[in-house]
Amino acid sequence: QVQLVESGGGLVQAGGSLRLSCAASGGTLITYNMGWFRQAPGKERDFVAAINWSGSTTFYQDSVKGRFTISRDDAKNTMYLQLNSLKPEDTAVYCCAAVPKSPRYYYTAKSPASYSFWGQGTQVTVSS
Repeated sequence: QVQLVESGGGLVQAGGSLRLSCAASGGTLITYNMGWFRQAPGKERDFVAAINWSGSTTFYQDSVKGRFTISRDDAKNTMYLQLNSLKPEDTAVYCCAAVPKSPRYYYTAKSPASYSFWGQGTQVTVSS
């Protein structure tokens, strides 16, 4: 069973950047599809970005396209989310998630229910 730990969150001014990391243990990430989700206070968990097991396919929420970039380094067993041009509305707890690779993933990548393993999250706060 894979365990996920996020890091890299913090407080940043609008327009700034952060790089989130999701480090995995207890399993080899190459066999997992991965995703990032975020949850702001009082709101539901929202899809942010996802990447398939080989890194060949990525998905993004429309509001982050062109600003956020998801990537993975399987040699380091780590997934990343580069956040650029941050806005106050990006403020949330960001969580990474993993699910064993499956052909169905390409239809379900944006759904939190599709993922089996979750990290605890890292807080991102963007000030105006």
